[in-house]
Amino acid sequence: MVAPHRPQKPALALLGTLLCSLLAIASAAVVEQHWNINWVPDQNPDGLFPRSVIGVNGTWPPPIINVNASDTVRITATNNLETGVGTSLHSHGMFFNRTGYYDGAVALTQCPIPPGQSFTYETLNSPASPADRRKQMGTFWIHAHNNDQYTDGLRSPVIIHPDEPVDMHYSYDDDYTVILGDWYHSNYTDLVKNEFMNRKNPTGAEPVPKSGLIYFAHTSNKTSAATYLPGFSENATLPFEAGKTYRLRVINMSALAAFYFYLSGHDMQVIEIEGVDVEPRAVDFLTISVAQRFSVLVTARNDSEPQNWKLHANMDEDMFDVVPSDLQLNVSATISYPNAPKDAYGPEKIIEEYTYFDDLQFSPINAEPMVNPDAVHRLDVSFDTMSNGENYAAFNNISYIAPQTPALFSAESMGALASNPAIYGPNSNAFVMKHNDMIEVQLFNWDAGKHPFHLHGHHFQVVHKSQDVTSDDPLINPPFNASQVNPMRRDTVMVPPGGSAFLRFRADNPGAWFFHCHIDPHLVSGLASIFVEAPDVLSDNYLNVPSFIKDQCRAQGIAATGNAVGLNSTTDFQGLAKGPTYLESGWTGRAIAAFTGCIVTGLLGLATVVVYGWHSGEDEEDEEGEEDKPYDKGRKAVTNGTGAFASDLSNAGCAELPAEGLSSSALTSDDSSGNFGLHSRNENARTHSLLA
Repeated sequence: MVAPHRPQKPALALLGTLLCSLLAIASAAVVEQHWNINWVPDQNPDGLFPRSVIGVNGTWPPPIINVNASDTVRITATNNLETGVGTSLHSHGMFFNRTGYYDGAVALTQCPIPPGQSFTYETLNSPASPADRRKQMGTFWIHAHNNDQYTDGLRSPVIIHPDEPVDMHYSYDDDYTVILGDWYHSNYTDLVKNEFMNRKNPTGAEPVPKSGLIYFAHTSNKTSAATYLPGFSENATLPFEAGKTYRLRVINMSALAAFYFYLSGHDMQVIEIEGVDVEPRAVDFLTISVAQRFSVLVTARNDSEPQNWKLHANMDEDMFDVVPSDLQLNVSATISYPNAPKDAYGPEKIIEEYTYFDDLQFSPINAEPMVNPDAVHRLDVSFDTMSNGENYAAFNNISYIAPQTPALFSAESMGALASNPAIYGPNSNAFVMKHNDMIEVQLFNWDAGKHPFHLHGHHFQVVHKSQDVTSDDPLINPPFNASQVNPMRRDTVMVPPGGSAFLRFRADNPGAWFFHCHIDPHLVSGLASIFVEAPDVLSDNYLNVPSFIKDQCRAQGIAATGNAVGLNSTTDFQGLAKGPTYLESGWTGRAIAAFTGCIVTGLLGLATVVVYGWHSGEDEEDEEGEEDKPYDKGRKAVTNGTGAFASDLSNAGCAELPAEGLSSSALTSDDSSGNFGLHSRNENARTHSLLA
């Protein structure tokens, strides 16, 4: 049962705060872990195919971070991956206020950890801002932020418990973390190279996983070590005891898949979303996009004849261009009860339709009023096939290319020029934000797919969402509500296809923060931006970046000062990678050359026909005695055999073909007979622009 939230009286509140502070100081600890990051062979969590994954200290899954709010976490990460492959660790959802150099985003806050080298990340749990002294608590995760490595396994829960005692608006008896993820049987970097970012995939169809995973961890509190429970998916079991209330922390660690999460025979109440406690709200199911997290309270049944029940995580098929016939979309695990027969299961919960899941229905316990923005930045999401034949993503028609010198170091070292977005690189999509401004980011998704966007270093308020910005239906495309009292806050928001989301946050955390789609192939293809906050503050040595971080860059030949390539310039980016360009329209050089070639070829062909006809006529005069023989000499060359002459396509089964929309690429030979058929692109292939 959820305990109601009751405000404390001022005197008691002051006394409670003082007591909590003293106890927090007394209980604060330094939690140290050493992560030897390496490949772990023969892992087979879906039971379909053993493969090597990226694990820690020779095991997989990696260790769980399970701490109290006042603890300091130090992780020394040593890169023992293959030669030439760097790595990094990002604590997803943590603010790193005044320690942004530990955020782990390669090319923004650090250079990759080179093979054989180490990097010590320190998370001194920081408050959201100088104005808000509350430390972060709730459900987070840690994952690699370089070279698609989290998809290959380098990902783990981070659970932060409150310091005791604390005034909670809910109570529970035990605490479990539910990890959801998609699973691939191949090295993901190879998949991206060979199947995704490839001329053979001009529509940008993402690699579809081989399966979905569910697995559990017991994360009750810091006093007992967090442990993974045995098994995955249908072999995984979550133990319940009759009458107890459980907190289930659900994390989607996928590269692509979104999940619909629900329980048979049990009710759920949402109490936390991505580190933000919310007023308890009952839900039938959760829609969990990549990188999103929810905590729900579930009270165990107290049946006279106990049964086991199913826990469901069904993959959203709309995320896949094509659903392979052997892909099991519906993934389940078991909620077990003592003394229940092993094969005795309660009735399955049936959900006829997964309705739209709206962020705006939730209200944070600690209210933050909506404030008018000081600056508004619009980001239009699009995908397109570029000049190299590969499909790229873009914000405002700019596909992200990372700077060489980390953006944080450029902001620190470039003085007055640091306020010029140009210094961070022509394709960095950099936005410079003034210190303490209220920022509004307006996201418009012109792609046919759903996109979960994540902001490092902040929570944001979700002040507006639309399912379809072209709709006249106010339920689908509601008007903006400027009088909201307490908008929902989170760090990852899903924007529907053709829809929009307006986000607001205060730029009170000086640093360089990544804003990107958390679908891993979309980040690879360029759907990212850099938010540079308060560079004038950073230039005063505000952060005091530890020397070893910059030394690690220099050891790899990467400048630790200057613009995106280490120069004191707003225009010189010599040596920075250049991306492909959009396909040009109109009379380009190549088009003119092709057109000229066609004309020349046509004239030569016409001359050949004239010459042939001239000599053929002379031959006919010599054969006047053969006028009774039908003349079909030229026709036989085409009609003999199984081929069909152009004027008689009806004979080849192509009668009454529509002229409109028929392109040369739609006509393809379907077999060795020479017959032609119409082949259309898969209807589920990505539509790159819903609105021209």
